[in-house]
Amino acid sequence: MHHPPLTIIGGGLAGSEAAWQAAIRGLDVTLYEMRPRANTPAHKTDLLAELVCSNSLGSNLPDRAPGLLKEELRRLGSLIMRAADATAVPAGGALAVGREAFARTVTDALTRHPRITLVREEVTRLPEQGVVIVATGPLTSDALAQEIVALAGAERLYFYDAMAPIVALESIDQSKTFRASRYDRGEADYINCPMTQEEYDRFIEALLSAETIPLRDFERADASEHGARFFEACLPIEVLARRGHNALAFGPLKPVGLRDPRTGRRPYAVVQLRQDNLAGTLYNLVGFQTNLRWPEQKRVFGLIPGLENAEWVRYGQMHRNTFINAPALLEPTMRWRTRPGIYFAGQIVGTEGYVGSTASGFLAGLNAARALQGRAEVALPTTTMLGALARYIATPQEAAFQPMKPNMGLLPSLEALYRRKRERNAAYAQRSLDDLRAFIAAEALLDDAVEDPT
Repeated sequence: MHHPPLTIIGGGLAGSEAAWQAAIRGLDVTLYEMRPRANTPAHKTDLLAELVCSNSLGSNLPDRAPGLLKEELRRLGSLIMRAADATAVPAGGALAVGREAFARTVTDALTRHPRITLVREEVTRLPEQGVVIVATGPLTSDALAQEIVALAGAERLYFYDAMAPIVALESIDQSKTFRASRYDRGEADYINCPMTQEEYDRFIEALLSAETIPLRDFERADASEHGARFFEACLPIEVLARRGHNALAFGPLKPVGLRDPRTGRRPYAVVQLRQDNLAGTLYNLVGFQTNLRWPEQKRVFGLIPGLENAEWVRYGQMHRNTFINAPALLEPTMRWRTRPGIYFAGQIVGTEGYVGSTASGFLAGLNAARALQGRAEVALPTTTMLGALARYIATPQEAAFQPMKPNMGLLPSLEALYRRKRERNAAYAQRSLDDLRAFIAAEALLDDAVEDPT
């Protein structure tokens, strides 16, 4: 049976996942990606699903919220999860990938699918007819962003995101570091730079006095009188440091679960480096998103033991992210409430992080395909992490809406039955996967998925 084609705007994680889910269900998909004809302040390549902020997709443990969402997506047939698993690099209990290998795997899968047509041009107007998924991400171009403002009838919302720097492995003085994962989970996947209290104090003093990069014009116009409006879950390290002298020691530099084998003691603070590419030649500084000037990054981060003479392959930088007021605008299916035929997906809807973006892309692609086939849309059970996350971003709130990452607090409570957090989280995960299995069977979600119709 012939169905009208689906248009998807944006080739990031959400758009890529949406395109795949629609195509394997028999839809002809036109996927628009403006790069390389028009670039963003953060992207570096023309590959689809390029990772910008970090190469980590978060915890891979099934009793952690990010790990649970990943497992749900695997069972739902996610292309992004398949590519991530295929290009994984060592990261303890987390799932981290080789950036280029991951993006190339996704790009190859989409460009080879006979039902997907990739168009390399910028979309500046929303189509007036047909079904469209807007998955333009947090760096939506100005022209299309104005279209979204007109559609929403409200002002855009912004937060500011920042990328962590990357160093070359061979330039790290490993006589001053040690390899380990917290609590010895998995292999010794992280390079740990231990700090004494004196080293930590000196580092904080230098960090607080370092000069930052002024906001660009397009960012300055959206900043409050008190400065940029940063997203709480991805604060630049210098912003976090201003909250108190020990804010970093209890945050990204916390030494919990680590012991320096040379001293047998827990360091005062630890900077962790995580493998960034498959070859294992590049490492990023975990939690070190920053907006310091580049010479200042070299000076201040050079105070970290082992990084005194590091080769900085990429310095950190900050960029503007855009998201809509999803609770007022979207259904849990990712469909626009007041205009049939429009779906939104990705960080622009407030599903924070790589896996959250993928999840909303899955829902948008699945439901757009079902709508074009004359079938009812689906919202997953709220006992699943994906269903609970979708419900959160589609439920009106009294407080100002902020993007949300997956967390167990979104799920219906089991606290009265399980006093211990670990047991409770395991029960959440088991309930979620049981309910997901039943839902997949009841709705026949995977029965019509054929990856290559030829």
